Amino acid sequence: MAIKNAVSLYSLQDEFMNGRMSLEDIMAFLDENEVPGFEILPDQMLHGTPNPTEETLAEWDRIMAKTKSKPVCADVFLNTNLYNNRELTQKECVDLLIEEIKLANRLGFKLIRLVSMVPAFVIEPLLPYAEKYDVTIALEIHAGMSFNEPETAEFIKEMKRVNSPYCGLVVDTGIFCDRIPRVFCEFNKQVLGVNPDVIDYFNAFFDKGLDGTHAFDENHNMQPELAAMAEPKDMPFIMLADGYENTPLTVLDDVMPYIKHFHFKLWEMTEEGIEYSIDYKKILQYLHDKGYDGYVATEYEGNRWILPGNPMVEKEQVAAHQKLLREAIAEIEG
Repeated sequence: MAIKNAVSLYSLQDEFMNGRMSLEDIMAFLDENEVPGFEILPDQMLHGTPNPTEETLAEWDRIMAKTKSKPVCADVFLNTNLYNNRELTQKECVDLLIEEIKLANRLGFKLIRLVSMVPAFVIEPLLPYAEKYDVTIALEIHAGMSFNEPETAEFIKEMKRVNSPYCGLVVDTGIFCDRIPRVFCEFNKQVLGVNPDVIDYFNAFFDKGLDGTHAFDENHNMQPELAAMAEPKDMPFIMLADGYENTPLTVLDDVMPYIKHFHFKLWEMTEEGIEYSIDYKKILQYLHDKGYDGYVATEYEGNRWILPGNPMVEKEQVAAHQKLLREAIAEIEG
């Protein structure tokens, strides 16, 4: 049993999108930083997904042949609103995901992350293909769409019913925040002009061991004190601030046998070598105590909150987070 570190290439999306790093450059960066595994969004970095050309696949094979880091997880989306006038039928949903399973197998991945809210009805018809191609399907448990969400609960219920090693969960640690990301607050304050009192209102919940979900009632209406101070310019912050959840780790106790992978969210590595919002040593200790055997992948999202005029620091942040994970895993696992 061992916890292994990885990087989601989503963390380097700005470098890739703006042409500062190619896929080959990114793989070299992973090897330079001794990252044993990686996660990819195929439709972000492989043209034509889920049916790339033979030329694209040949280029993938060429890069993989010289890369030490290994394919761990392919992040897959299911666009049920593909058409303007209707949602996809159940058969269309399943057929699309079958193609994703086949591609994952071809690329060397043994795990697919299904984005949050993928309907539970896909599980049973996909299992024969998951088994045939040796690719596990796993729903992402993400803040804002976590364990209390009816669709998530339905997926977990069906997952437990079929009880297959080819069906499980991917947990995003954005549900385990001790604080709202500082970079998020500063961007909203300095760039969007959000009222500092609104930001302080949300931060105060964390000071009490709570989170921003308590700023709303059960119908997701703002609490009276928040509504009294909120202005239209504050709404982008307000509508995102409850997405940083402070959930006890014990919420995982019941589903640990089904967890296949973790997204270790990263917004800001500090000069002290820790992530500002999440206590990763505590999480890694919990996973070790529970006997977790799998990867934990850095997923950097502080890139969206870089202040104007400041350089993009994706590579620096990812490298610092990986150093934290390597050292913490070595300390915990001996």
